[in-house]
Amino acid sequence: MKKPISPRAHGALDYVTAGAAALLSQTLQFSRPASRAARGWALGYSVLSALTDYPLSLRRTLPFKAHGALDAAMAPIIPALPWLFGFARDRRARNFFLGLAALTVVVTALTDWGPSFAEERP
Repeated sequence: MKKPISPRAHGALDYVTAGAAALLSQTLQFSRPASRAARGWALGYSVLSALTDYPLSLRRTLPFKAHGALDAAMAPIIPALPWLFGFARDRRARNFFLGLAALTVVVTALTDWGPSFAEERP
């Protein structure tokens, strides 16, 4: 069964999610550690996205399937960040990271990871 999220759509979701994480950390007035964690995650994920072999990339160096493996690996780490960085009592930030983890699981599960974008190009 073909999954509904294409590499192009996944890339768009990645950039939108990273931008939203950075913006929401300010808009929702997260605590300082939570804001740093959200902005750090946003920056790291923007770099990952910019280097992934899919449309909307800046430099296609990381295979799309490897990006998917990293997404899957991040899914259980993201909800732990509030406790790891000491801002679990910041309800808005904690819930944001729990929601980000849920979004990561859903998008990862619904993305069509193969064949890679590079294999589809002529």
